[in-house]
Amino acid sequence: MIPVAEFKQFTEQQPAFKVLKPWWDVLAEYLTVAMLMIGVFGCTLQVTQDKIICLPSHELRENLSEAPCQQLLPRGVSEQMGGLREVSGLKNNLDLQQYSFINQLCYETALHWYAKYFPYLVVIHTLIFMVCTSFWFKFPGTSSKIEHFISILGKCFDSPWTTRALSEVSGDNHKGPAAGRATATVEASSGPGKASEGEKEKVLMEPEKVVTEPPAVTLLDKKEGEQAKALFEKVKKFRVHVEEGDILYTMYIRQTVLKVCKFFAILVYNLVYVEKISFLVACRVETSEVTGYASFCCNHTKAHLFSKLAFCYISFVCVYGLTCLYTLYWLFHRPLKEYSFRSVREETGMGDIPDVKNDFAFMLHLIDQYDSLYSKRFAVFLSEVSESRLKQLNLNHEWTPEKLRQKLQRNARGRLELALCMLPGLPDTVFELSELEALRLEAICDITFPPGLSQLVGLQELSLLHSPARLPFSLQVFLRDRLKVIRVKCEELREVPLWVFGLRGLEELHLEGLFPPELARAATLESLRELKQLKVLSLRSNAGKVPASVTDVAGHLQRLSLHNDGARLLALNSLKKLAALRELELVACGLERIPHAIFSLGALQELDLKDNHLRSIEEILSFQHCRKLVTLRLWHNQIAYVPEHVRKLRGLEQLYLSHNKLETLPSQLGMCCGLRLLDISHNGLRSLPPELGLLQNLQHLALSYNALEALPDELFFCRKLRTLLLGYNHLSQLSPQVGALRALGRLELRGNRLEALPEELGNCVGLKKVGLVVEDALYEGLPAEVREKLEEE
Repeated sequence: MIPVAEFKQFTEQQPAFKVLKPWWDVLAEYLTVAMLMIGVFGCTLQVTQDKIICLPSHELRENLSEAPCQQLLPRGVSEQMGGLREVSGLKNNLDLQQYSFINQLCYETALHWYAKYFPYLVVIHTLIFMVCTSFWFKFPGTSSKIEHFISILGKCFDSPWTTRALSEVSGDNHKGPAAGRATATVEASSGPGKASEGEKEKVLMEPEKVVTEPPAVTLLDKKEGEQAKALFEKVKKFRVHVEEGDILYTMYIRQTVLKVCKFFAILVYNLVYVEKISFLVACRVETSEVTGYASFCCNHTKAHLFSKLAFCYISFVCVYGLTCLYTLYWLFHRPLKEYSFRSVREETGMGDIPDVKNDFAFMLHLIDQYDSLYSKRFAVFLSEVSESRLKQLNLNHEWTPEKLRQKLQRNARGRLELALCMLPGLPDTVFELSELEALRLEAICDITFPPGLSQLVGLQELSLLHSPARLPFSLQVFLRDRLKVIRVKCEELREVPLWVFGLRGLEELHLEGLFPPELARAATLESLRELKQLKVLSLRSNAGKVPASVTDVAGHLQRLSLHNDGARLLALNSLKKLAALRELELVACGLERIPHAIFSLGALQELDLKDNHLRSIEEILSFQHCRKLVTLRLWHNQIAYVPEHVRKLRGLEQLYLSHNKLETLPSQLGMCCGLRLLDISHNGLRSLPPELGLLQNLQHLALSYNALEALPDELFFCRKLRTLLLGYNHLSQLSPQVGALRALGRLELRGNRLEALPEELGNCVGLKKVGLVVEDALYEGLPAEVREKLEEE
């Protein structure tokens, strides 16, 4: 007997695959098991019992044309056919081997093929049905996607985050209509979280779904949060992969069509041949030389049972076919390559759950036939709002208030600052640091400040570096008078949040970004009229002119910095209106001349023209109109000479001319008697005018990286010099008069051609070893007593 377990491999799939089996596939599976049992039972009877039993017929030769088994029909039938004579007790004189021979011969020649092979046909057809049903679970192109989907689906269904997200929604729905909107602000376990601006969805509350109490929401531990985060990534990648094609949908249709065709073929030929299974079979074979008989009457011993099994089998096939026809109707009647989460969005309030298509949609349709709860819980991992909630929760777990307090440091302004860089979001725990005064956020995308920001009552400084942020109106009111300094850095200046220009208590505004090429020439910036307290404005961009809105703060702006990164700044006339301006920086603006608009700034104290294309500074004479100018930075340009009328700048205290192309200095420079700092390093100077000795107030002189071969003795008349930088020149000796510089605290001589140092260095009472930058060999060449003085504390 053939055990049914041998066929188990044809129907066995992973238990998890049951979620992709709608009711008709389950019914068809049970029907195939029943049909398989019919076939196996019939095959077992065929193998274990006699197939046919034959007896010789004693009909006369002239009656051979009639059926040899007519006389064996039931009495009623015999009488209707004319009445035949009764034959009994005949001896055939055949032995057992002859009977076996006749039985086998008549079975092969006289018995109809359908009666012989019926059980085998049942088994073969059933196996084909089984293969057609489960083929897409085995085919590599489809099974891999199905297994991956089932794996992700199970994890999403069992994830604690799914339960938490749906529980939060149920709790929100219970609170009333106001809580039923999907807003941008995300509520996490320890406080408010991220949000997506302008997004609102109404939740349709059905009476039977209203709960009496909000469900208790449990906290996720760190491991569960990381697992949920990984699930979001898997779902995203799987969706992109599966939505590209429709191989699952196509394969399912093909196997269903094949089953329908098979059903019609089986039904037709079974109905035609089922009557061929008869109990009595007439057999005529030419075996008279062997047995003495040529006509036999045979009994098909299993014909009665096979006929009953055949009718049962046909009945099962009909039911099976009806399920296949219904499957085809379902496949072509509904748009299965599109799946809408509209009802889930309405129920959960997650309005950003996207609709899906192709194979992803088809599998979700099949899931709904099993249990629609699966798709609802799976949809949680398609929502960006849900993902942002999870990220917020994980951030809060990772960045505890204690950990954040360890990152607090004093910035250059002395404020207590927290710097966060490249985080997936802004931890809510930041707003528990009530002592925070400065917040620096860098490379943190899509920040929405929650109501918890109002807890930072001491916040005065905010930096948003490539961190676009949204601020609800209530928080704009909170920061409007508190925030003093804000820095915003973005790809384009139009990405600067508009609420920045409404902070009327702002004192410093630093913006960095580019104007689009078509708008760079106009350089349009948002109005600054609301910034009544603004004193410092810094703009790093590619502007073609000074933004017109700068004049909105002309009455109180004290410092303006324009850094153009090499883009040429053409129109500067609006600078004339900045009457209160004290400091002006025009860095890398492509300037070839000193702009005349600068000379109208009567309150100007500091001017920085670094990294431009200045070759001539003849306009320096006009600086005498800027009577308050004390610092002039002309460094990192291409200036070849300094005009003689530099002498007019008697009030100048700091002059930076480093990184230029100067080879000589005018003697009139010595008439700038107010100079305290002079930086002429990184030029091509070969000598210095003796008139530099007239600079009696000079305290800092930088001459490094030039080609000086000697220093005028008059230089050492500058008795107030504290810093003298002479490194990397061509000096062969240092005058002993250096000992007259008693205030000297730093002397740099490294990189010259000195053979010895003068022992008069010991007279420089302010100079110590740490302030003397020179080669070790030269230092060791000093007398011992001089070195002792230099090494004294």
